[in-house]
Order: sequence, then structure tokens, then C-alpha cells
Amino acid sequence: QNSVVIWTRVTPQYQVSEVTVKWEVSADVNFNKIIQSGTTTTSPKRDYTVKEIVSSLKPNTIYYYRFSAFNVTSMTGKTKTLPTDDSQVKLAVASCSNIEFGYFNAYAAMSDENVNAVIHLGDYIYEYGPDVYGDKSFSRKNIPPHEIITLQDYRDRYSQYRLDPDLIKAHASVPFINVWDDHEITNNAYIDGAQNHQDDEGSYDNRKNIAKQVFYEWLPIRETEHHYRKFRFGNAMELFMLDERLAGRTAQADSITDPRRFSNEQKLLGDQQMEWLIDNLKSSTTSWKVLGNQVIFSYSDWGYEGFSQNMDAWDGYPNDQKRLTEAIQKNNIDNLIFVTGDTHTAWAFEATSDPFETYNPKTSEGAIGVEFGVTSITSGNSNERHPTDVVKKHEMKIANSDVNPHLKYVNMRDHGYLILTLDSDKVEADFKIVTTLKERDTSVKSDKKFVVKKGSTKLIGKL
Repeated sequence: QNSVVIWTRVTPQYQVSEVTVKWEVSADVNFNKIIQSGTTTTSPKRDYTVKEIVSSLKPNTIYYYRFSAFNVTSMTGKTKTLPTDDSQVKLAVASCSNIEFGYFNAYAAMSDENVNAVIHLGDYIYEYGPDVYGDKSFSRKNIPPHEIITLQDYRDRYSQYRLDPDLIKAHASVPFINVWDDHEITNNAYIDGAQNHQDDEGSYDNRKNIAKQVFYEWLPIRETEHHYRKFRFGNAMELFMLDERLAGRTAQADSITDPRRFSNEQKLLGDQQMEWLIDNLKSSTTSWKVLGNQVIFSYSDWGYEGFSQNMDAWDGYPNDQKRLTEAIQKNNIDNLIFVTGDTHTAWAFEATSDPFETYNPKTSEGAIGVEFGVTSITSGNSNERHPTDVVKKHEMKIANSDVNPHLKYVNMRDHGYLILTLDSDKVEADFKIVTTLKERDTSVKSDKKFVVKKGSTKLIGKL
């Protein structure tokens, strides 16, 4: 509520051992009311990135900031502190931006939404080489032109993303709250391995540590002991950003019948993070409790032959799924909202891990909260692989009450983001979709809206 993280990068004309950078924070865009300023240093050790924590600010207040070095002044950034009162909170929720799938139009559009913050749920970058995972007909190709493994590789990939004009606009317009998913490291990452890491690529621990280092270098985020953390937005909500990759996750099960899936050793959050989450949910006094969740919590049947449930999601870790569900029910924790990335699909669930035995789709009894899955900024979904009419037919199949009775909306075709507006008595979710990825176009439309009333787990659709 009284501090922000501001970020930039200096690009020297030639390598120098250290650069002194001046920063300024102002109450007005013209910097006539500079309220704080100072200097800091950066060097090749941090890839010339600059991060400053500015404290002693007023809550729920807009500030402007800029940097200067080598007699050059940066563009002006805009940020906002968190509220401490009963103010309404408005968030943009995003995930999964792949530079080879199209333009980041969704980032540009959300910059104009007048939100308190962007909640980014991961897959901010992708690790693949060119034409491995992307639209081969699209002109943008990954830099460097191979899968990223080394320190310089990861730095170059982040640099490419951070130079995108739409992402520049977003970061310069609104504060981001980021968490990593797997592609910031490599596909389907867990504590001691990943699907997309092979023995001939060197030490996984070394690669993982490099990925974490560069993530912290290139994003405006505090470097804390744990990546999971919480943020209080006044009396309206408390946000719990989870780390579902590197804090406690064990290797994914191979299938729904794999005995490892049901083992007591199979963990998604890990014991320490699970205890932290449950304790903080129990003690939270805000109207709403929001979980920044990388992978789908609710039971989900994808309806494909040979792929009904995703072993990389909470469905692949049923003991953790059950442990969290039982803690929420036992402690009467209510007004719970999961916001989830990862799937490149928009979902709205009445959240439950068992929609057939303990959940009533007519009354919503048995749900522990609601879950909003956000589609991708650009990363490929079903529409990149199948004709639209085929995708729509499949959406109808999996939204059938016999398949997923708790699923109230699914869109596997479009790209965009979610706007979440929280008041003391209700939450509104607005699924926004972009017009195109193939050219720069910031036009968006609402595809579906839902309202959740305080004390309820029922999703009420709006026109």
C-alpha cells in the first residue's frame, strides 16, 4: 500500500563495469511535483537492469516515474499503490504470451482498462527455438534462434519480449504482479526436472537457477525468500500468488491410472506452501480471497480420447487437491476465487474437485468457490489446430452437464484476458477477446460476463 517497484534497463553503447542511474517519482505526469528521487547502479552482473523499491508513498495513489543515464531520459512510467480502504478493485488477469504466435494486442488493450494491477499467471516467455511452437507463417521469430539454456540465452529472450511495443505500453501503464509457470524455465517444470529438459542440455538445477535469476532481473518484482506471496487490496480482497512449479511440485504422473498419481509423496504445492496458504486463508479478513493459480484446480474432463484429465494440473495431484478442499470446508473459508492460466482456454467453473458426488449443479452446493481460467495472450489454442466449427462442437461436448456439470463457460478459440472487478458484495468477471493476432489491432470485445455474490459459489451469467 505504500511502496512500488519501478524497473528499467540501460543499454550502454559499449560494455562498462558500472552505470549510475537516476530515478524520479512524481505526483504528476510532467514531473512538476517530484516527491522522491535518488540514484542507483547497475552492471553486467544484472544485465544492466535496474530495479528500485520506492517506499513511503500514499495508498491507492497514481504515481509517475522515469530514469536517466548517459544524459538520456527514459519514457515515463505510470504506477499505482494498493488501497487500504473499501475501494473497488479492478484487475486484469493474463497468461501465456508467445512471440511467434502473433502480436501482443491483448497487452496493449489491457493498458487502457484503468485497472489497479495486472495479475500475470505465468508463461511470460517461451523457451523454444524458432518454428518449434508457434505460427510458422508469422514473421516474428525467437531470439536467440535456438532453445534457451544458458544465462545469455535467457537474457536475450527476455530482452526480445520486453522490447515488444505492446508489452512496453502495458508495463509503462500499470503495475504487474508476476509469477512464473513452466515456460519461464522449460515445459512442464517441477523441482528436479522437466519434460523439456534433456541430459545433453546440462544440469537441470543450473538451468532452473539461471531461469530464476533472469526472471528476477527482467521483471519488476521483489526478490523474496519464497516466490509464493500475498498482497492485500484494502478491504476488498487479498491475493495469494502461488508457486506451482518450483516450490514443492514433484514429477507429473504419466496417466490417470499411474499409481504415482495417488501416492502420498505426490505434491503440487509442497507441505510448506500448503500450510502457508491454509493458514493465511483462515486468517484473512477481506471480503474476497483470490488465488493466483497457474494450473486448473477444478476437476476438468477435456473430452479427448487418450487425454481426459491433465496430469500437469491439480487433477494430477489429487491428494493436494483433496487436502486444500477439506481445509477450506473444515474452516468455513468462503468467498474464494481461483484465477488460473496455463491452458490457453477461457473457463468458468464452480470450483470443485468432485462434481459428481459432492456437488449439486442446480444449487451450487458442494463448490468451494469459483474458478476463472484465462485464455492466452497469443499462445496457441484449439483454433490454431482445428476449424472453428469443430472447436465449437467440442466446447459444447465438454460443457455438457454429463461431462463437466460444474463448468459454466468455455472458449477454446480466442485470445485475450480477464477483467475482474471486486466490490464488498460481489465480483464481476469479464472475459475479453481480441480481434486478431496477425496485425496490430487493440480492439477487444466482451465474450462472456459472470457475477458472483458474496457468500455464494453460484456463477450468474450476464448478457
